[in-house]
Amino acid sequence: MNIVKSIFVHNFFILTFVILITACGGGSTNDSAANNPDNQDNLESPPNISGTPITTIEENVAYNFTPTASDPDGDQLVFTVNNSPSWASFDAATGKLSGTPGSADVGTTQNIVISVTDGTNTVSLPAFDITVTSAVATTGTASLSWLPPTENTDGSPLTNLQGYKIYYGTTPGVYPNVITIDNPGISSYVVENLSENNTYYFVLTAYNTNGVESSYSDMISKSI
Repeated sequence: MNIVKSIFVHNFFILTFVILITACGGGSTNDSAANNPDNQDNLESPPNISGTPITTIEENVAYNFTPTASDPDGDQLVFTVNNSPSWASFDAATGKLSGTPGSADVGTTQNIVISVTDGTNTVSLPAFDITVTSAVATTGTASLSWLPPTENTDGSPLTNLQGYKIYYGTTPGVYPNVITIDNPGISSYVVENLSENNTYYFVLTAYNTNGVESSYSDMISKSI
């Protein structure tokens, strides 16, 4: 009886010892996973970024684009940009891309990418292009009308009227532009293609079939 009992107790002790070792090993593995910094980083939520940038702008017109971004974990965000236009500046705190292109900047800047990071994860907007176009010139017109002359300067009847000449410019008394109207029956005319933001000054003369031209009429002006 003593021999049998001793073997039984010995075997029970070995079995119990193996179970304890197995239990301790399992607990050790779980604790390691919980304390692994790499596993914690994988739980960090990436930031969000959205927005639709303007892709075409006229020269000498201000450009502004600011994406919308947020972080689910409340982390501080930092923005970066790749392939920014040479005429634009970039704000790393807000992601704002802004600037005013000039005539030398007409063309396309390709593959611009705005990104944001929370220090762990980085997300980006889809790449986009910005095309700068030439400004469209704005012009105006001036409508002129007059009474045809009936006399020469000496008071004699004018019988050989040939036409008129319209002189104009942007400085009173200086008229570098001339329009010849070779038809005595016309008494009105529309001057076109006058540049915006200018004041134009006009005078009129009449001339006969001999090419003799009258003095200037009274000056009139129009602002475009």
